[in-house]
Amino acid sequence: MDIDIGIDQTDRKALAEGLSHVLADTYTLYLKTHNFHWNVTGPMFQTLHLMFESQYTELAAAVDEIAERIRSLGYPAPGTYKQYAELSSIKEEEGVPAAKEMIASLVAGQEAVVKTARALYPVVEKANDEATGDLLTQRIQLHEKTAWMLRSLLEE
Repeated sequence: MDIDIGIDQTDRKALAEGLSHVLADTYTLYLKTHNFHWNVTGPMFQTLHLMFESQYTELAAAVDEIAERIRSLGYPAPGTYKQYAELSSIKEEEGVPAAKEMIASLVAGQEAVVKTARALYPVVEKANDEATGDLLTQRIQLHEKTAWMLRSLLEE
């Protein structure tokens, strides 16, 4: 079935491919954050346990929004660990790092999502796709704020 939403097929494909990278980064960050929620220890346990829970809950909702945007553009959303590993700029964590290392890793993950999302703007502008632009703007704002909040925990 033809899709006639004012964005041609070539641009929709480029948007979906770019969003697939954002989705993979977001899902990988979700998994890392959930892992850290389960495994954090030390004097900041309660604070970090609750903070990580609120972050992974938000990321879970974001994964759905991003995947649904890809679908609305007419393409399948990636949904396997293999696909995410290939598409994501965020690497999985080995072992269980100390709490401060967890925080630093999550700062890097939040910043990685921002960079991946920001890299898609030229395609968004070319396609005149306000809906994807709005989604990316919201994601960037949230990830920048979350990175700042995490970063503040590392200051002495």
